[in-house]
Amino acid sequence: MIVSMKYCEEYDFERLRTIINESVIALGGWDKFVTKGDRILVKPNLLSKKRPDDAVTTHPMVVKALCSWLIEKGAYVVIGDSPGGLFTSVLLSGIYKTTGMEAVANDTGAALNRNFESFMADNPRGVIMKKLSLTDMINDVDKIICVAKLKTHGMMTYTGAVKNMFGVVPGVTKAEYHLNIPDYERFADALVDVCLAAEPILTIMDGIVGMEGNGPAAGNPVHTGAILASESPYHLDMVACKLVGINQKDVPMLRRMIARGIVAEDLSDIELVGEPYERFKKRDYDIPPIGSNLMNLNDPRVPQFMKNFIRRHVQTRPLFDKELCNGCGVCLEACPAKIMEIKDGCATVDSKDCIRCYCCQELCPKKAISIYKPTLSRVLRL
Repeated sequence: MIVSMKYCEEYDFERLRTIINESVIALGGWDKFVTKGDRILVKPNLLSKKRPDDAVTTHPMVVKALCSWLIEKGAYVVIGDSPGGLFTSVLLSGIYKTTGMEAVANDTGAALNRNFESFMADNPRGVIMKKLSLTDMINDVDKIICVAKLKTHGMMTYTGAVKNMFGVVPGVTKAEYHLNIPDYERFADALVDVCLAAEPILTIMDGIVGMEGNGPAAGNPVHTGAILASESPYHLDMVACKLVGINQKDVPMLRRMIARGIVAEDLSDIELVGEPYERFKKRDYDIPPIGSNLMNLNDPRVPQFMKNFIRRHVQTRPLFDKELCNGCGVCLEACPAKIMEIKDGCATVDSKDCIRCYCCQELCPKKAISIYKPTLSRVLRL
């Protein structure tokens, strides 16, 4: 499988047009992916209402450059995503505007998705998700192109191309899946299942400015200078992790992709074109302190004293900054388990009921939630 990796210093529209064109040509050419009259969903990462410089969402210049090419090739383009929280016109209108997608649509002639319905779909290739709820916007198009963002992730270590396709699951349904599949390995399988159901024909990754540390929303922007492209989001993720020094064994999603035979562990099934890893800047991303998922603490067979010990000394948990938290309640709405509350003007959660999905941390507009990893867990590298 071919993965293209090109160096790009900044978010310059013309430079991005050139790089995206060169990348697609390296993958087989535009005719391989686009036919005149195609209806194409461009699926960026629009996690929340964040400005482009925050490095939380796919940069609008990358989306604009791609859309301009697709429209030039005769395609009808729709930009759409189902971010965290409610999947509604009011929420999406604010996100489209703040992330720069509204301006992209105005500049290129692309449409913004306004279809907020959903449907149940069979997924015969799924392992966990044999049937799943999907946004109806994918029924309005013929093809999907994934435009991901290179970031670390508090629950899954890394978020990129495959996890970006979780955005075709409608709003609050994502929270239900988090609640019903708390085990990291099984949830990783579910993410792969969703991507298989969506079947993006092409993936472009914005890694010019990625995010390290307390991602996917409260980490630190970091200049890497990379634009990656592949027809396989799975192989692209393998390359992206190697690029920024994330060990594939630390990423549940990559482990499951390898176990399922989708990718080769040694990257021997990848033909890397473009520029070598050494060409790029920041290549040792700080990763968040991922929690131990060694046993199911809801299992009645696990002694209570062991559950208490693990919760206190091993498991990571959300940590709330009273100075930053303004008690807005966004995290309460995002919590799949509905176990959070506001006390004395600050959000709080009972750690024994927390499922460690970190949806609260993802969507906190004030970056008031970090991930705490106990000393014993750090020492034992759990």
